[in-house]
Amino acid sequence: MDVLVVGCTEVRTLLSMRACIDVMSRTFEVLASGDVVQPLRSIMWLPNKVGGLGVMPGYQGGEVKDPDGTTHAGIVGIKVVTVFPGNESTPYESHQGSVMLFEPQHGRPLAIIDAGEITTIRTAAVSAVATRHLARKEAASLAILGSGTQAFSHVQAMLEVRPIRRLRVWSRNGDNARRLIRRASEKLPALANVDVETCSDAADAVRDADIVCTTTGAREPVLLGEWLSPGTHINAVGACIPVARELDSAAVTNARLFVDWRDSALHEAGDLLTPMRAGAIDASHIQADLAEVVTAQHPGRTSDDDVTLFKSLGIAVEDIAAAWFVYSQAQSRHLGTMLEMGGGRDAHA
Repeated sequence: MDVLVVGCTEVRTLLSMRACIDVMSRTFEVLASGDVVQPLRSIMWLPNKVGGLGVMPGYQGGEVKDPDGTTHAGIVGIKVVTVFPGNESTPYESHQGSVMLFEPQHGRPLAIIDAGEITTIRTAAVSAVATRHLARKEAASLAILGSGTQAFSHVQAMLEVRPIRRLRVWSRNGDNARRLIRRASEKLPALANVDVETCSDAADAVRDADIVCTTTGAREPVLLGEWLSPGTHINAVGACIPVARELDSAAVTNARLFVDWRDSALHEAGDLLTPMRAGAIDASHIQADLAEVVTAQHPGRTSDDDVTLFKSLGIAVEDIAAAWFVYSQAQSRHLGTMLEMGGGRDAHA
């Protein structure tokens, strides 16, 4: 049988940020319905801890159709990705791997799609969905902490959902921050009317910001609660294991906290688990899953003075939904490469 293989360049062509934001919004509607299956991710760390292999299986329900009209009762998928935090100083991304899609009636493999590019785009798209529902409508000042792949994609995503007029970027490496601004200015026409600058101090970048996105590889806090102004919205993205955090306890305890999925947040989010271990908060500090906010089961922000925090970890159904969109678009536009793989009985004839 034929399996479609879609590489990173084709994913960038097929999955625009705007389209991915819409896909993620619909995905959270399905998540709110409960028609999903997604075990907690599993990470196998290498003996020297230089990196690990992460596995994220899942099922998203609902009827979906191929461009040729074939109907599937849901989507089965898995993301297999390596996580090598030390790749910052190498030519390689920290997350590399693939998303595999299967149809749920007979388990036929449908596609193998580059996971690095999907992760880059959908992570920022989910932050955009959170920002759309949690940030003040008039939010116009953006602070980005970090200067890597997610920093760029978050600039792009925030421009899609709020009228950004000021952008401040901080990175532990000032040269990287300046490179990020140059790249963003070249690639994102919407920045032409934005006041953009780098900051040598994270506190200066965050001061009076309406939206703050933390996209670093830090294991210790780079964002302190005392820097935040009333009304700020935070997307905390970089830390994704229990022993790492980007926010200090004050930033978490003084904010209204929302997560992409409660179960994963309570097992994996160092930003949340650290103040919990100290007794500063408990699990009830989570106001709601983002799905509850998207479907208006929870009001989200309740006043202009609320500091809102979206803690992002990434969940399987996000990757599966983004991959399905790429798969459908690739079929419609005749992109990708078909490879013959086993699975049919005639293969053993």
